[in-house]
Amino acid sequence: MDWIESLITAWNGLNANKMRSGLTMLGVIIGVAAVIALLSIGQGVQESITGSITGAGSNLLFVAPGSFQMGGVQAPSGSAASLTYADAQAIADPRNVPDATIVAPEFTGNTQVIFGSANINTKVTGATPEYLTAFGMEISRGRFITEGDVSGRETVAVLGSTAARDLFGGFDPIGQKIKVSMPGAAGGRVSLTVVGILSPQGGSRFSDPDNAIIVPITTAQTKIFDGRNAQGESVVTSVNVVVGNEERVDAITNQINTLLLRRHGFKSGEEGDFSVVSQADLLATLTQVTNILVVFLGAIAAISLLVGGIGIMNIMLVSVTERTREIGLRKAMGARKVDILTQFLLEAIILSLAGGAIGIAVGVGIALLVNASGVTSAVVTSQSVMLAVSFSVAVGLFFGIYPANHAAGLKPIEALRYE
Repeated sequence: MDWIESLITAWNGLNANKMRSGLTMLGVIIGVAAVIALLSIGQGVQESITGSITGAGSNLLFVAPGSFQMGGVQAPSGSAASLTYADAQAIADPRNVPDATIVAPEFTGNTQVIFGSANINTKVTGATPEYLTAFGMEISRGRFITEGDVSGRETVAVLGSTAARDLFGGFDPIGQKIKVSMPGAAGGRVSLTVVGILSPQGGSRFSDPDNAIIVPITTAQTKIFDGRNAQGESVVTSVNVVVGNEERVDAITNQINTLLLRRHGFKSGEEGDFSVVSQADLLATLTQVTNILVVFLGAIAAISLLVGGIGIMNIMLVSVTERTREIGLRKAMGARKVDILTQFLLEAIILSLAGGAIGIAVGVGIALLVNASGVTSAVVTSQSVMLAVSFSVAVGLFFGIYPANHAAGLKPIEALRYE
């Protein structure tokens, strides 16, 4: 009954100053809403990245140009044109890598693509016919790149669904010609005939395949970009390898490492000028990065709650000062120190709980708006809600203890004399 009476007294005290109580709760509302919204956005980004990587399958390996030594300085990964088209052909040879089901080299670059008055800056991917199967893509209309296109360096292109929409709107792209800008000082444009449109891929890769333009790899290497190294060999930006048996991923990785070390003139055990990365490796690395991102966002939001807690303590101290005579009167009538302490502590907890409840609604609303905007995704989890509520209650307790203890420690006679 003492608790119930203290709760009623605390509620009446807050209700007597509605405006002040509402403004005090505002800090907690903003803090809780920020925690839920930012953690939801971080979780959504994490799931989006995870889905993008795993969407292509867990049996996919990426072979890319790796770091290399130049003048005693370690250059960054991908800065050496060390992976050649001949390397990709060697990996595709079943005598070298018997469990490699599909080998799909690619050569990519970003450039301007134009049709009439429409133009977009997007990724142009030079690929082979195997590229379609390697990433589980489907053709919506027309056809994909053929071996004849690759061997003949044909000026044809397959458009992602978004690229087709942005360039052609409601027109049928099949048979139309687009112009692709050639990077470099010389400039110029290459005219390509659209022969196919890809079905929407969504998040099948961590880059946007729906916005890409695919051409024969030889066309990309010789007619659009400069795809040769200092020795005049055709280079690739990556080789995508589909492994027939997921349990053999590590074994295939070792086979590819051994093969390319030998081809590039390295001894066994040396660090080569290439890297072989599996989906699991990518997922582990990016999960670690996104976990740090989520923690960082949560920490930023927690600062808002901390500020809200300071606001609670400030208002509670003002309330104690204003109600000094009331405290003295209650003590003179027999109220114990614990009764005064409980009353003011309950006021702080009520403020934080009420602010937390409204903050939850606001945070979930922000997450829903983010999802509706389509800019990114936000996933509200029970863990983020519980964390926000627990933190708000802890803030109320922590910042309410000092004012409550100060009120409970007032001496009755001095409190009654207070003006």
